Amino acid sequence: MTFTLEPLDLNAHADLLHAWVTHPRSVYWGMRDASVDTVRKAYAEIEADPHHHAWLGRLDGEPIFLAETYDPAHSELAAHYPVAEGDVGMHVLVAPPGDTTRHGLTSGVMRAVMEFVFADPRARRVVVEPDERNDAIARKNAEVGFVVQHSVQLSDKVANLSFCTRDAYTRTAPEPPAHLTPETMAAAHRRLIAKAIAEFSHERIVTPEPDGDGWRLGDYRFRARRYPLEHWVVDPESIQGPLDAMAFVAGLAGTLGIPDRLVGTYLEEIAATLAGAAWKHHHERHDAAALVHADFQSIETAMTEGHPGFVANNGRIGFGLADHEAYAPEAGQPVRMVWLAVLRAESAFTAGAGVTEDELYADELGPDTLDRFAGRLRALGLDPADYRYLPAHPWQWEHKHAVTFAPDVARRAIVPLGTGPDRYRAQQSIRTFFNTDRPDRHYVKTALAIQNMGFLRGLSPGYMRATPPINDWVAGVVEGDDTLRECGFGVLRELASVGYTGDAYHRSGFPSAHQRMLAALWRESPLPRLAAGERLATMASLLHRDRAGRSLAAELIAASGLPAERWVRTYLRAYVRPVVHCVLRHDLAFMPHGENLILVLDGHVPTRVFMKDIGEEVAVMSLDRPLPPEIERIRIDVSDDVKALALHTDVFDGFLRHLAGILDSDGVLPWDRFWALVADCVEEHAADHPDLRGRLELTRPEFLHSCLNRLQLRNTLQMVDLTDQAGSLIFAGTLANPIAAR
Repeated sequence: MTFTLEPLDLNAHADLLHAWVTHPRSVYWGMRDASVDTVRKAYAEIEADPHHHAWLGRLDGEPIFLAETYDPAHSELAAHYPVAEGDVGMHVLVAPPGDTTRHGLTSGVMRAVMEFVFADPRARRVVVEPDERNDAIARKNAEVGFVVQHSVQLSDKVANLSFCTRDAYTRTAPEPPAHLTPETMAAAHRRLIAKAIAEFSHERIVTPEPDGDGWRLGDYRFRARRYPLEHWVVDPESIQGPLDAMAFVAGLAGTLGIPDRLVGTYLEEIAATLAGAAWKHHHERHDAAALVHADFQSIETAMTEGHPGFVANNGRIGFGLADHEAYAPEAGQPVRMVWLAVLRAESAFTAGAGVTEDELYADELGPDTLDRFAGRLRALGLDPADYRYLPAHPWQWEHKHAVTFAPDVARRAIVPLGTGPDRYRAQQSIRTFFNTDRPDRHYVKTALAIQNMGFLRGLSPGYMRATPPINDWVAGVVEGDDTLRECGFGVLRELASVGYTGDAYHRSGFPSAHQRMLAALWRESPLPRLAAGERLATMASLLHRDRAGRSLAAELIAASGLPAERWVRTYLRAYVRPVVHCVLRHDLAFMPHGENLILVLDGHVPTRVFMKDIGEEVAVMSLDRPLPPEIERIRIDVSDDVKALALHTDVFDGFLRHLAGILDSDGVLPWDRFWALVADCVEEHAADHPDLRGRLELTRPEFLHSCLNRLQLRNTLQMVDLTDQAGSLIFAGTLANPIAAR
C-alpha cells in the first residue's frame, strides 16, 4: 500500500469531502448534518488560515482519507496546555467503508500521517484531542505512541488531550501480523513438507523408504498413499519430524541440485510460500461447501495451493506485508490501475483483428477519463496526440517506473496520469487483473518485477508485438474446427498489447530484465460468452482443499446430483478431448494447467472450457504447417515423443494425477476407474477421427518423465528459456502411461 498526501483541492473534492464528513461513521467529526455549502465554507476558512492546513490522502492513487495539521498556539488548545515549540496539531478522517473494508487500513493511514508530520524536522511532538467517547481512534492513537495527558472541555466536546513525541513514535512497532502465529505456521509447514516429499519423490529426487505402516525419509516419518504415475498423497497431519520446511529443503540442498549461489534465493521463495500459506489459512473466507455456490471471483480469491507441482510456488519476492494485503489475489482487494502516457514515437501498440487503438481506449476508459488524461497532458504543456496510454500495476509504478525509469519520467517520455475509474481484482497469475466494476471489459495483464516461481514477472514489448496476431490465428483455428466447437472449447484472445521502448535499457542493445518492465496487454473477458444459468470457475479449483481438508471437487460432484463417473466423463469431454484434438489435428499445444483454464459450470458440472495465456505458451509442433510470417516464433521442431507430452505431461502428469488422487483419497472415484474414463475419452476421439488414430501413440506403454521442480531447482531465477522451452526440459526416465493399451 502506497500512501500519499497532497493539499486539499476544495473545488475538485468538495462533494467527496461532504460525503465523508456527513457519513454516520464520521459522527465525531461534528458535521453530520452539514450541507455541501457548509462543508465548503468550513474548509475555505482552513484554506485561508496560514496556521491550519487540510490534506487529501490517497492510497495507490485513490482518495481514501482526510488529514488536517495546525499550529496549537493558534487554536482553542492554547488555553488548555502550555504549547511547546515544535508542537503540531493533527486530525485524521478515514473514508467510510464502501463495498469492502481493507484490513489494516486505518493503522496504515495513521502511520502515513505521522510520517508526513515528522518529515518536517521542526516537528517535535504531535498533539491530538479526540472525543473521549471515541474508543476506536484512541486505540489507533495508542498504536503510534500517543499518551493521554488529561481531559479538557472544548467548545464542542470533552476531549482526551494526547501527545506523541518523535522518539515515542519511532519506538512503536506494528502489531505482529495476525497470520504469523505458531499455529498457522505449523499448519503451513505441515502442508509444504508433505507437498515437498510428494513432489520430490514423484520427480525421483528423493526416495522414501517403507517403515512399518508408514514411510520414512531422513528424519521424517509419515503416512501416504502411493499411486501409479509415482503419485504420492502424503497426509500432512501424520508427519513426525521437525516442522520446518526451510530446514527440510536446506538439508536436501545437495540432493536437490540447487546451485550454491541460488540456495538462499530458493529458500526465500520457500519462506514466502509459507507466509502466503499462513495468511490463507488464517483468512479463509469460504469452506469447500460454500465455494460450490460462490461466484467466479470469490473462487479465484479462495485458492490456496498455487501450482500443484511446484513446491516453491508463492515466492512473490519484492512484495512486503502491505503489498500482500493490497495486491495478492487471496486478499481480494480492489485495485485501480495506474495509467501512464508514453510517447508514441518511443512505444509500440499492436491490435488484433477487429480492434483499433482508439476504440480500445474508448471502450476501456470512457470519454470522461480520456478527457481527464488529455487535460493532464495539456496542463504540462504536452500534446495528447503525441502519446498513447499504458496501464501499470500500482506496485510497479511506485517501485520501478518512478525510479528505474526516472530519466524518462523527467523528460516527459513517461507521464503518470493517475488511476483509472474501474476497480480490478488480481487473479491467481498475480499480474493479471479482472475488472469487477465492468466485468464485460477486458482483463489487464501488466508487467510486475517481482520474483515468483522461477521467473521475474515482466512483459517484453518486443515479444508481445506478435501476441495479438498469434491469438487471432489460434482463435481462427479453434473457431473453424467442428470438433472443438462441439466441445464448446474456446480461447480468450489477448487482443491488444502496448509497451514502452524508449528507455536506456532498450537503447543499450544488451538484453536484460529491465526491458520487460513497462508493458501491458488486454485479454477478452469470458463473462459476455456465458449462457443463462452458466457460471465460471478456475480449473485450479478442482484441486482445492479448504482449511479442514475438504475437497471442492468432491463437493461439486455431490452438489451436481450426478454419479461421479458421469460427472468426470462430462468434464473430460470438455477438457481432455479438445487438447487431444488440437495436438493431433493441428499440431497445436497449449499450456493447459489449472490456472490457464476457466471452467464453465452448468448445474455444478464443467461442460466446456476457455483456454487463456495463449501468446506466451502456445506452440505449433510442425515444420510443415503454414503460419503467417509474424507468428513464426511459435513454431518448434520436436520429436513425436515430445509432441505427445502436450497430453502426457501437461494434462496427465501436470493436472489429472492430482485430481485422480483427490477423488480416490476422498472415496469419490477409484484411481483405476478415473483413468479408465480418461482412456475412454481418448479412444472415443480416435473412433470419431480414424485418420488421426495412432498418430502420436497416445496409448503407448510409457512416456518421458518431464520434471518441473528440477527446472526451478536448477535455476530459480529463470527456470526455462522462453525462446526454447522444449530445449529447457529436464527428464527423469519414463512414467508408465495410465491409459496404456491393455
